[in-house]
Amino acid sequence: MSFLEKLSQGLEVEWKTLEDVSIKISSGGTPKTGVASYYDGDIPWLRTQEVGSGDIWDTGVKITEAGLKNSSAKMIPKNCVIVAMYGATVGKVGINKIPLSTNQACANIQLNDKVAHYRYVYHFLLSQYEYIKSLGAGSQTNINAQIVKKLQIPIPPIEVQKEIVRILDTFSELTAELTAELTARKQQYDYYREELLSFEDGKVEWKSLGEIGGYSKNRISFEKLDETNYVGVDNLLQNRVGKTDSNYVPTEGNLTAYFPNDILIGNIRPYLKKIWHADRIGGTNGDVLVIQLKDKNISPRYLYQVLADDSFFDYNMQHAKGAKMPRGNKEKIMEYKIPVPHLKEQERIVSILDKFDILTTSISEGLPKEIALRKKQYEYYRDLLLTFPKDNLEV
Repeated sequence: MSFLEKLSQGLEVEWKTLEDVSIKISSGGTPKTGVASYYDGDIPWLRTQEVGSGDIWDTGVKITEAGLKNSSAKMIPKNCVIVAMYGATVGKVGINKIPLSTNQACANIQLNDKVAHYRYVYHFLLSQYEYIKSLGAGSQTNINAQIVKKLQIPIPPIEVQKEIVRILDTFSELTAELTAELTARKQQYDYYREELLSFEDGKVEWKSLGEIGGYSKNRISFEKLDETNYVGVDNLLQNRVGKTDSNYVPTEGNLTAYFPNDILIGNIRPYLKKIWHADRIGGTNGDVLVIQLKDKNISPRYLYQVLADDSFFDYNMQHAKGAKMPRGNKEKIMEYKIPVPHLKEQERIVSILDKFDILTTSISEGLPKEIALRKKQYEYYRDLLLTFPKDNLEV
């Protein structure tokens, strides 16, 4: 806080354009895609979809010397600040940690390090993402290099910039470490899932889903529903994360009812892996399947873990109907085979998988929550450190 106090006490800060603090701001180019000799070389070539708010150590596509010479692509030195100018990633910022070339949709900012620290500029542009995006034009809200050059940035003394970078990088590194930990735990989770849910022939009984359960035929009135217990396919979360409150609640009619321990599965685009183990009474619509367990020899949580496995979603997609908006085949889903070990073994499997579930997917107590908190902490301090009192500014 003492550093923050110093920032607010008469610090000399001058607003400059990015062009003023840069040695060069350029864009790149794309070698002709039909010329094979221009590609599969050893020169990294960056596309905007690879610019995602972080350090860039490699690229998905490499070009040759011929591709570089016969296009507008140019080599840029490492530690340029790169701003995506086109498409879905417009306004995203990255730093190239290796010399590379880029396509024409990247604005490559080579900074004058005597005036502006490249990571200070990077952090500031991250804070301006929504503003930069709002400057775009056209159906894809593209920006151009001239817009990037004219973006204004507060420039305190270089030593102050370095201290701001040190503080913000500390938060960024912690988030990166937690993200790496999450990736490792997910790999571990996948390993145990594969091990625990694989059974040799003859070791356990196999039953179809239709033999142990079925779809809900119960109905519930709209009057008993609110944003917390109405479940549509839109408020089921991807990749087995569960559900969030709904932005929409029906205002008439009777809907499909669900009860605690029922399993709800999004039936539109099954590859999104939307599944939730219900913990309350509520209602849903025809886009969500409600599976009710009837076999007392099967734990509801065990059935959830089996249906939350990639094997089920792969099976579901194999039999899905429709191309653009595939839907699960309800009849085929009921034919899916469920391994049924004895209840104690089911409980053992569930106890292990549930721990990984909480650690890797829970937004209330696992690593995702911790990462979200660290990102908020980073943004909080970034806003404090990069917002300067107006009466101290020289524009």
